[in-house]
Order: sequence, then C-alpha cells, then structure tokens
Amino acid sequence: MFSDDRIALATDVLAAARAKGLKIATAESCTGGLVAGLLTEIPGSSDVFERGFVTYSNEAKEQMLGVPATLIRQHGAVSQAVARAMAEGAIRQSAAQLAVAVTGIAGPGGGSDEKPVGLVHIAAARAGEATLHRECRFGDIGRTEVRLATVDAALEMLARLVQSP
Repeated sequence: MFSDDRIALATDVLAAARAKGLKIATAESCTGGLVAGLLTEIPGSSDVFERGFVTYSNEAKEQMLGVPATLIRQHGAVSQAVARAMAEGAIRQSAAQLAVAVTGIAGPGGGSDEKPVGLVHIAAARAGEATLHRECRFGDIGRTEVRLATVDAALEMLARLVQSP
C-alpha cells in the first residue's frame, strides 16, 4: 500500500519515539487518516501510536480537537492557525506527547486564488514546546498525489520533532 521509502521513514519515526518513551497522535483532514494508516502499517506500532483523529469537517475539528469555531471563521479551515490548533488539540485529547496535524485542499475542486488546490498546512506539536508549522504548495498535481505528498511532509516534520532534545 505504501512505498518502501514511506515505510522506512515511518519505521524510523516510531523507533525514535519508542526510544524516548513518546506516544504519537495524528489529526488529519485532507489526508483522511493516511498518516495514521502509514504509522500503523509498521508492526509493533501500537506501543507508540496512541490514536488518530480524522476531522474532515469543521464541526469535527471543533468537537474532537477543541479548535475554536471563531478561529475557523477568521482564518478558514485551511490555515496555519487551524493546523496548529489541531495539533495542540490532539495532544490535549490524547495520552500522546507528540502530534502531527494536516489540513489542506487536495482537489480537484475547492481551491481559490488565495488558497489554491495543493495548499496544505501541517503542524507538529510536542507537549510543553512550541508547535512547528509548515505551509506546502504542492500545486494541482492530482488528489492522490497531494495527499501522499502531505503524508511525506507530515512524517518529515514528525521526525524532526521527535529528534529534538
């Protein structure tokens, strides 16, 4: 299902988190659970992967992760502010110390001049530390390709976060 490179990166992330005694949660919108799916593809992931939230709708972001409705109204669901709130909410709503969140526009529709297809915001949070953010503009490369590129970028951010002291 996932490429060897993706499996290798997920395996490394899980091993690094395991070595530090850290649990991981995911909060996903445009990827619909693909990041959690990749992490749980690895045998033995259950001792590190704590839970995944698929929060596709704005209501789910609010109810499951505690993202303020006013934040979504002010910035839109696809924004740095909402991605950060999703990652931080995943930490609060789980027993995990690390979380990665993704929200974006996979296409083919739904884009605008300001927020085009392929725009994705990713946030990675670690309990008690500043939340990291990355804006990706993958372009209109196809829905599946945007989603898989998002998985790659999310795992790379999670890898960076788990390696921090």
